[in-house]
Amino acid sequence: MTTSLFTEDTVEAPYQPLAARMRPLNLQEFAGQDHLLSPGKSIFEAIQNKLPHSMIFWGPPGVGKTTLARLVAAACDCHFESMSAVLDGVKEIRATLERARYHQANGSSQTILFVDEVHRFNKAQQDAFLPHIENGTILFIGATTENPSFELNNALLSRARVYLLKPLTESDLENVIEIALQDKERGLGNLQMTLSDSQKQMLARAGDGDARRTLNYLEVLSDMAELEDGKRVIADSHVEQVLEQGYRRFDKGGDSFYEQISALHKAVRGSSPDAALYWLARMLDGGCDPIYIARRLVRMASEDIGIADPRALPLALDCWDTYTRLGSPEGELALAQAAVYLASAPKSNAVYTAFSAARKAVSEHGSLEVPLHLRNASTSLAKEMGYGEDYRYAHDEDNGFAAGENYLPQILQGERFYFPRDSGLEMRIKEKLEHFQQLNEQANNKRYDDEN
Repeated sequence: MTTSLFTEDTVEAPYQPLAARMRPLNLQEFAGQDHLLSPGKSIFEAIQNKLPHSMIFWGPPGVGKTTLARLVAAACDCHFESMSAVLDGVKEIRATLERARYHQANGSSQTILFVDEVHRFNKAQQDAFLPHIENGTILFIGATTENPSFELNNALLSRARVYLLKPLTESDLENVIEIALQDKERGLGNLQMTLSDSQKQMLARAGDGDARRTLNYLEVLSDMAELEDGKRVIADSHVEQVLEQGYRRFDKGGDSFYEQISALHKAVRGSSPDAALYWLARMLDGGCDPIYIARRLVRMASEDIGIADPRALPLALDCWDTYTRLGSPEGELALAQAAVYLASAPKSNAVYTAFSAARKAVSEHGSLEVPLHLRNASTSLAKEMGYGEDYRYAHDEDNGFAAGENYLPQILQGERFYFPRDSGLEMRIKEKLEHFQQLNEQANNKRYDDEN
């Protein structure tokens, strides 16, 4: 409560969410990130020696990127300026830099400029900070949920050290919950609210490495608490209700997106149906477009299974069609069915490799002429020029195979691109092609003997 300067009435202090109130005030309160904040680690030593440097904090939401920047500034007696790449533009950047120049000129304190979601700034906006970092007007700390190597300019990266902040563990989050329940000044200590160990575990698990999300859940639960024997008690049904709409980390286009689809693809390729189901469920749970997953399953069927099991590709296409007809959630079972089948199917990338090799040959050799015997003699002039001459019609040959015939340009005669694997149907294909290869060699040897 605060008192108005103009009346005797009291004025309620502005509301702050629990997550904001419980923001750590020092390193001792900071949860997680021991790999950065333990004695001997770079950020810990920078704080201890009051020698901050420009940094990029890279990590998922709710792991303390903004809080850590504030703690660095406070511990190093620096003036702290904060801005958001989402909300602020050129006007705000100029005003912030002007204040930093004022502090630099007066020698009062060094300025740490913290830019949240720095990857949202375009190249020109990122470049605008460089001279001010160079001349010492500011120390720059940027926060991003995206891979800095892809989203930030090399010039900015070369002037700042990148630190990866990891998701908080369930143990970290349980500690965060307990502190919030006990803290009477900033937390919920005055409510005398109790949670069972299992309820704390449920909250921590649903928090999914994000302290902000975890505290938001806890605050919602505090409004649902029921008075019982002088204490506020939370029922399991309340916890389940609050957590019902929770989603795991998934950014629909950022690192988590590509990491998880990569994991799904590798699980299928590695013949692990259990892992394939897990990553499929994770992506659907996070809100991934099921049609995108269906397209990727079709790609896996073609790229990683191929002819080893020709049923895989039509099955993947049928799964796509089934989902399109049924939608969610029923259609998701078709995705699961396809994922399990593809993971369990024999694997071969022989066609994928062969096609890549053929394309490389085309690129290296250019527009090679089609051999005359393979050309259609569709006109009298074409016949006079020798088109189709000496061509052997395979169906008229023994076993439907023209032994010794060549179907490639002369310079590529004898070249092989496709090497079937000892997997699934390709085992039989390999045996058949090896037999044809022997017939070709016999025919070529006979032709050589006849000519000599």
